[in-house]
Amino acid sequence: MRVSVIAFALAAVPLRRQLILLTVPRMMDKAFRVLRALGLLLSVLTGVFAAPACQRYDVLIEKDQVCQQRWSDLEADLQRRADLIPNLVNTVKAAANYEQSTLQKITEARASATSIKLSGDDFSDPAKMKAFQEAQDKISPSAISRLLVANENYPKLQASGQYTDLMKQLEGTENRILRSRQVYNEAVKDFNSELGRVRGAVVNKATGQPFKPRVYFAASAESQAVPKVSF
Repeated sequence: MRVSVIAFALAAVPLRRQLILLTVPRMMDKAFRVLRALGLLLSVLTGVFAAPACQRYDVLIEKDQVCQQRWSDLEADLQRRADLIPNLVNTVKAAANYEQSTLQKITEARASATSIKLSGDDFSDPAKMKAFQEAQDKISPSAISRLLVANENYPKLQASGQYTDLMKQLEGTENRILRSRQVYNEAVKDFNSELGRVRGAVVNKATGQPFKPRVYFAASAESQAVPKVSF
């Protein structure tokens, strides 16, 4: 029935129009097939380029997580050192007649070191990292020793076994902090290197720059210097 209707319709129009009516559906069908092929090709190309980009993004995420973990380890060692300071102050009070101002400086240095916390963009801010480093440097064993050495009662203090044990614990903690600092800086170097590469920069730009270079955590030369003791 449908064929007869088409035949009747074609018979009612001139031959040229008949040819046009027969050709247009074929051309449209061909156009649709071309569009489908182009769409499929576009999907494939998008997948080809998107897969490596997603992979590089995952790499940046992973390296950033490593930096955060290493920083947490470093913070734990820094907190361990800070927790030893009150015991040290009490020992100094009991073992020798130190000026209150000296003990107050040590207590204030500890309070300053434990009050500064870093998070988020702080790790990319040189000024905030420097402030954190300087606060931590003030309660390093060498910095504390310089405060105590200046007092005339230092020889009497050295005779205290408890003081000696605490200083050994501080020095042992300092070695752990040094190692944690090195491990953290290695993670930062790895992260910054990946971010600085072309692929990392492209991914960062494409995702709205969610990652920023981190600042290294380096102790000052003064905090690592061994105090000179003379009697």
